[in-house]
Amino acid sequence: MICPKCQDEDTRVLDSRESESHKAIRRRRECEKCKYRFTTFERVETANFIVVKKDGARENYDREKIEKGIWKACQKRKVTEDQVKKMLDELEEKWSAMGKEVPSKVIGEGVMDALRGLDEVAYIRFASVYRHFKDLESFEKELKKLAK
Repeated sequence: MICPKCQDEDTRVLDSRESESHKAIRRRRECEKCKYRFTTFERVETANFIVVKKDGARENYDREKIEKGIWKACQKRKVTEDQVKKMLDELEEKWSAMGKEVPSKVIGEGVMDALRGLDEVAYIRFASVYRHFKDLESFEKELKKLAK
């Protein structure tokens, strides 16, 4: 592991324990050179698939890209980091089980469904970008669906 402070490669593990979610290992480390202490989290990479875009283009799945979109939708909402991580872990497990290629539509709809159960405002925000709402009427239709 490379030290984030001095970039030296010699670090040692001081403490290691399983995270609360049991899906990662938390390690407390110390740089041998500068004695800087830092924490790392190791988790098994479950999401190793290709996203097939609407235009047929293919790209590797990028958790950070999805997470950024979710956090934009959840801005100033009472949504915790643990809730988002748990939601993404569950979705990734589902998508990975679908095979080597997953359509972007499945990913977008999956995120929207999960956000609907987590926070309705975040759901509407995400849906407005994902579905390209162009006017107030589009918002009203989505809000009526949500109210049902």
